[in-house]
Amino acid sequence: MADESSARFPALKLTGVRAGYGETVVLEDVAFSLPERGSLAVLGRNGVGKTTLLSTLIGHTTFHSGSIEYQGRPIERLPAYERSRLGIGYVPQEREIFPSLSVEENLVVAARPGRWSLERVYDLFPGLANRRSHMGNEISGGEQQMLATGRALMGNPSLLLMDEPLEGLAPIIVEALLRAMQRLIREEALTVVLVEQHAKLALEVTQSAIVLNRGRATYLGESAALLADPQRLTSLIVAA
Repeated sequence: MADESSARFPALKLTGVRAGYGETVVLEDVAFSLPERGSLAVLGRNGVGKTTLLSTLIGHTTFHSGSIEYQGRPIERLPAYERSRLGIGYVPQEREIFPSLSVEENLVVAARPGRWSLERVYDLFPGLANRRSHMGNEISGGEQQMLATGRALMGNPSLLLMDEPLEGLAPIIVEALLRAMQRLIREEALTVVLVEQHAKLALEVTQSAIVLNRGRATYLGESAALLADPQRLTSLIVAA
């Protein structure tokens, strides 16, 4: 969790980040700063480096150069488990829940001291409370996405990274997840980085946005400004 001194620093600051997989560089000179309780939409077509950006933040790629600061502390050389302990939570695109554990066991296994408890997760996602005794492989894709998000919250992060949480879900589930994300961003004091293919939905719930094209940023600015200019949004995404 963030301490009082962290207010003096951005929650997350990237400078000249080059990263990828082995010798292959995917991200080139990526830089941005995100304040405490800020929210960032990461946009672009498939294959432009969005997931690689999140993987780099959690320590799952090869880091070539630049710097990553989390609450004023350099973390680019820290292993993934140390970044998690510092307060970085991750909701992977594949969800990666434990199929042989119950919903409640999936949540409890990730628990760390802090504000988020079973009761708070069930308040955020009431449907999970009704399914708490079901195994991970007995719930729907939408419920699995809620469970993956709830599991990340049980670790009581200050920074939450979400990789395409709305992908392939029914509209009613998308609406429920969007409401939950709005609450996390606006009421729960979390800093959120959201990778999402549904650009307009992501822009509606975030404060700022970055568009990637071949691993480089082609836009960095306010979400509202990009949302208000559909032609520019389309040209940026198409160009990516």
